[in-house]
Amino acid sequence: MAAEEISIDQFGALDIRIATVKEAASIEGADRLLRLVLDVGDPEQGGLGERIVASGIKQWYAPEDLVGKQVVYLANLAPRMLRGVESQGMILAGGEETAVLLRPASDMPAGTVVH
Repeated sequence: MAAEEISIDQFGALDIRIATVKEAASIEGADRLLRLVLDVGDPEQGGLGERIVASGIKQWYAPEDLVGKQVVYLANLAPRMLRGVESQGMILAGGEETAVLLRPASDMPAGTVVH
C-alpha cells in the first residue's frame, strides 16, 4: 500500500544529502542501534558539518564495515533521543526483512544535496 500523497512543496521541504560515515559503534544496551558520526560536508561550502545518527541497522551491518561508506541522509528530521544518543536525522535504507542502505552509485562530495 502506498503512503498518502504529498505535494511537491512537502517533498521540497526534505533536506536529503550525501554523507560519509566517519565513525560507527554499537550503543551500549541497544540490540539494534549503531551510533554513526557522519561527515555532511564543509559548512563553509554549504555543507552541514558533522552529524550524529542512531540507526537501527546493527543486525545487518558491522560498525567497522560502515566507516568510509557513503549514505543518503535525511538532515532536517527533528532530533530524537535514542538510548542516550541524540539522533540528528536519519540515514535511508530499504527492505522489509533486511536493511539495504541507499548509497550513491559513485562517490560524491559529502554534503551534496539530493534532488
